[in-house]
Amino acid sequence: MKIEQATSLTNAELVTAIARLAGNEREATVAFIVHLAEFDARRLYAAAGFSSTFRYCLEELHLSEDAAFNRIEAARAARAYPAIVDILITGALSPTTARMLGRHLTQENHQRLLAAAPGKSKQQVESLLAGLFPRPDVPPSVRALPAARSAIGVAASATTAAPAPSMPVAETLMIQAPSSASAERPAPAPPRPIVRPLSAQRYEIRFTARAETHEKLRKAQDLLGHAVPSGDLAEVFDRALTLLVEDLQKKKFAVTRRSRPSRGQAQDSRNIPADVQRAVVARDGVRCAFVAASGRRCGEGRRLEFHHHGAPYGIGGKPTVDNISLRCQTHTAYEADQFYGPRRRYAAGDAGQERMAVYGRVSGEVTRSGTGDHAIGETNVSSP
Repeated sequence: MKIEQATSLTNAELVTAIARLAGNEREATVAFIVHLAEFDARRLYAAAGFSSTFRYCLEELHLSEDAAFNRIEAARAARAYPAIVDILITGALSPTTARMLGRHLTQENHQRLLAAAPGKSKQQVESLLAGLFPRPDVPPSVRALPAARSAIGVAASATTAAPAPSMPVAETLMIQAPSSASAERPAPAPPRPIVRPLSAQRYEIRFTARAETHEKLRKAQDLLGHAVPSGDLAEVFDRALTLLVEDLQKKKFAVTRRSRPSRGQAQDSRNIPADVQRAVVARDGVRCAFVAASGRRCGEGRRLEFHHHGAPYGIGGKPTVDNISLRCQTHTAYEADQFYGPRRRYAAGDAGQERMAVYGRVSGEVTRSGTGDHAIGETNVSSP
């Protein structure tokens, strides 16, 4: 098979090629699932010397365990409910989400589930199934875990309710304690963090924490002894996270219950007034507001920045609500590239430090080497 080199493609050609290859991969995967369903039904693995279709996929076809498991389960579900194949072809279901649905499909509910699940991510399908097929709360428990030769840790697991945190929920706290028997051998790796819906309003949350975190948790339980006599972990964590979110929103976005009028600032100040920050956050919904040419909004919620999206600060853009919007770091950098040109937006220095845009000014204008949508006017001057 000859693989085309991508370095010679233009941006438009590369985007087209990616879409075409993704479609080809999806079609090949669906075809494989359909054939695997028949292979599994005929038990052809036995004549080949394998005990199961799973072992055949691993040892003969060299699939990973996850890929084999997902495709076999999806194949069995598709054989029982052929409508799954058509949805897989469109890409509205993946082998993973088809496998998740397959465990719950019946003759009575399959039409309803197959109408509700397409287009949803794995997490969204998990939430859908948890709402329709709720599982019991995780029972409370406290147990010691073997300690590694390094620092002692704590694993805390709690089930929280969303969006009704006051609802009683169960929790698990697993404490990693020192053990002379295990001091000479490394402990097994701690379990990976888990956030898993149990029902429409309950989640199992499991993570590993330090001994210091466990001590803070115990102190919080003691201090909340009157308000939360049971020491319910879900309630303690909910109260702590409520305070943390309020504090972070106040620091990052000037969100406060009692706002004060602005005292004013210099006309050329970089500062974005608190009232502007609050208005932008309320308008953009604490999400990146970049909209692509296709009309798709980014919507990223992490590492957000206030961005001069209309007229950049370097050409005199003002910190007004109309000129400021939220951007993730990716789209802040992208729009800077579009306006100023690639690799010209950051000052020299440690890339890990706060990066400031470089503006070459002549009579209030800046050099613009980019040709993006946000370029304003024609500027025939050079940077100093």
